[in-house]
Amino acid sequence: MGVFRYWPNRITALRFLGALGLFWILAQDESRSTMGLFVDRAWLRWAFWTFVLVAASDVLDGWLARRGNHVTAFGRIADPFVDKVLVLGTMIFLCVLPWSSRWFPAWIVVVVMAREFLITAIRGYVETMGGELSADWFGKVKMFAQCFAIGIVIGMKAFDLETPFWSATGHVFVWLTLATSVGSCLSYMIKTRRFLLEEVGK
Repeated sequence: MGVFRYWPNRITALRFLGALGLFWILAQDESRSTMGLFVDRAWLRWAFWTFVLVAASDVLDGWLARRGNHVTAFGRIADPFVDKVLVLGTMIFLCVLPWSSRWFPAWIVVVVMAREFLITAIRGYVETMGGELSADWFGKVKMFAQCFAIGIVIGMKAFDLETPFWSATGHVFVWLTLATSVGSCLSYMIKTRRFLLEEVGK
């Protein structure tokens, strides 16, 4: 079975399929919106619970990998890749759907995506030089904020909870997503600068 003989890697693969399933559900809602139809809350409930399950299972596969000492090269690459596909893909849908675009303006989604591309490029460069740029607590807070922002926005529409409280909470977590994305990017850039200065000094 190769890399899939370990449960953490199997869960990562299932998470990827779950993300694709979520996009299919959101695409059905986009089609309805394009045709001028009302939002189907039943579809959005499926979208909400699919997102929650896929996002939460990230904790499970990480825990199993550490517990069973099954940290593999596949997992190190595939796990963050699936996280980015899930979060960025869902944000793209939410910035174009009429009922969610006011929480997820396109420019915020572009900034978050640019951060992910930049950090991926920087991490690859540092690793080619023999260094390591592992995720820190700032990155984990960013992921937490992103998941809560997405979950709150979808949940509000799915369960008819568009109250002033939840609307404000959604905006807060979207802005927190932006702040932590920029902040964690600066943190990685500082680490990279420190690494490069150490390399020059050798």
